[in-house]
Amino acid sequence: MNPTALIAEDEPLLAQALKAELAAAWPELQIVATAGDGRSAVREALRLLPQVLFFDIRMPGLDGLGAAAELADSWPTDEAPMPQLVFVTAYDEYAARAFEAEAIDYVLKPVQPARLQKTVARLQQALAAQQPSSSASPAVASDEALERTLAQWRQVLTAAGTGAALPAAAASAPLRMIAASDAGGSTVRMVPIDEVLYFEAADKYLRVLTATHEYLIRTPLKQLLAQLDTDTFWQVHRAVVVRSAAIESVHRDEAGKLHLALRGRAEKIPVSRLYAHLFRAM
Repeated sequence: MNPTALIAEDEPLLAQALKAELAAAWPELQIVATAGDGRSAVREALRLLPQVLFFDIRMPGLDGLGAAAELADSWPTDEAPMPQLVFVTAYDEYAARAFEAEAIDYVLKPVQPARLQKTVARLQQALAAQQPSSSASPAVASDEALERTLAQWRQVLTAAGTGAALPAAAASAPLRMIAASDAGGSTVRMVPIDEVLYFEAADKYLRVLTATHEYLIRTPLKQLLAQLDTDTFWQVHRAVVVRSAAIESVHRDEAGKLHLALRGRAEKIPVSRLYAHLFRAM
C-alpha cells in the first residue's frame, strides 16, 4: 500500500508547488488532502489518518504548531500509528534554531528539490522503522513506535515554539516578578514568580494562577517559556505550564487521559499525551 500524506498550506500556489515537487521526489506518495488552515488540517487528518503531515507553521486561525499539538492528543493510536511531521516554513530562524538537529524534518519555502529529497529519505526511513520487528510482540512494538514519534514531536514543537528569538537581555534575565492585571483589568499587580502555581493560555491573554488569585498578562506562552526555569516549571499541555513542586497527584480518567491536582488549587489540570512521559512511575 502506498504511503499517504496531507498538506496544510494557506497559499494555494505554494501547496500546489509542494505537491508537484513531492510527486517528482516520491512518486509512490499519495497526497490524500490539502487544507488551507489549521482547523481544517486537524479535521482532515483525523478523518483520513495519513502517514505524513506537511504543516505550514504560520496559517490563519490555528497555526501549524497548534494543529500538531491538537493532533498529538486526538490521534487514534489504536487505529493508525502517529504520523511523521514535517514543518514547512519561509522563516530561516525557525529552520536554524528549531529543526536542523531534529529527527523530524523541515522544508523551506520556496521548495528546493535537493533539500526535499533529503526530507523524503528521512521520512521513508522513519516509516520503515515503524514496522514491527519479528522479535517484538505487536503491542510492545506499537508502544515503542508511539513513544519514538511522540518524542520527536515534543522536540520539534518545543523548538519551534521558541523559534522566535528574544533580545539577548530578555532571554538571559531571570524572571523574578510578573507585572499582571487583576481580573477587572483596572490594577496592575507585581506578582512574585515564587507564588505562581501555573500559567494557562486563554485567547489573547495568559492566565497567571496563584493559590488565591488569578491575574492576566499579554505575553505569549512561548515567549514566557524562554524566561522560566525548566526545572521549576514544566509544560504539561500546549496551553499550560505548572510549577512542578505544586503537583500533588496525577489521576488517569476512564479515557486514559491524565489530570494533575495542584496544592492550593481545586481545578484539575489536563496533561497532553506529548507530556505524559513526565508522570510515569519510576
